[in-house]
Amino acid sequence: MTDVLISASELADLLKTEPCVVIDTRNPDAYAAGHLPGAVNVHEIFTFLATSTPEGISELKTKFADVFGAAGLSGKETAVIYEQSMNSGFGQSCRGYYLLTMLGYPKVKVLHGGFDAWAAAGLPVTKDVPAPAKASFAIVPEAGEILIDAKTMLAAVGKPGIAILDVRDVDEWIGDSSSPYGKDFCPRKGRIPGAVWLEWYRMMKPTAEGPRFKSKDEILAECATVGITPATPVYLYCFKGARASNTFLALKNAGVKDVRMYFGSWNEWSRDPSLPIEQGLPIASGVTTKAA
Repeated sequence: MTDVLISASELADLLKTEPCVVIDTRNPDAYAAGHLPGAVNVHEIFTFLATSTPEGISELKTKFADVFGAAGLSGKETAVIYEQSMNSGFGQSCRGYYLLTMLGYPKVKVLHGGFDAWAAAGLPVTKDVPAPAKASFAIVPEAGEILIDAKTMLAAVGKPGIAILDVRDVDEWIGDSSSPYGKDFCPRKGRIPGAVWLEWYRMMKPTAEGPRFKSKDEILAECATVGITPATPVYLYCFKGARASNTFLALKNAGVKDVRMYFGSWNEWSRDPSLPIEQGLPIASGVTTKAA
């Protein structure tokens, strides 16, 4: 596949040669303080909490088709999404990439290194707010197969061959905390039974300019530590689909063929007492990284 990530200098060139719609996922204050020229602020990419009922999924698709259409995306333009830096917004630019891919948008790029990389390259920053012409945004229904619901995730529990991959922070994985927003934000702490764990940060490495995604081979090496190959179907989750989107981008870029996300993630799973959970240290509970 073509690389989803685009460097600041590549983006500066692309903006001169191709129609693009640039989307800033940061909070309105950060956007107001300065953003890429022509960038439209869509912070809901990060904040929207999805549920995986049929109504919830329909609402998610309709809402973001409207939002992206209002930003000026018709299918002809390349959508370029950015956040502050790759590790400051819990993968929010990647969540934008995931949402657009799930809706079937044909051309999506994520600014590698985010706003910080653009500013560090000395490229122009503005406070001007654009007034995009509203476009008609078409949803491609079959593209939605990369989004799975709680029922599909439940059916995958204990199923050999499918890797359920948890990419949350370590305190969430071991059940010390229910979310990044506070230990008791959700009613239950723990993880989906049989899940394997790769903290989302492991898809990136530090550089002098800030975090950048690892190379394709480095990402496949990380995957191999939990038994995931390019041919393994992977069902991802985190808390609300942002950090998992960062991993989704990494895995797709590295050539893992079948990657889907449970977008409701722990925020939804933990609130339904009928859904099974595992708690405590994985070793203590006798669970290994092998499929049950």
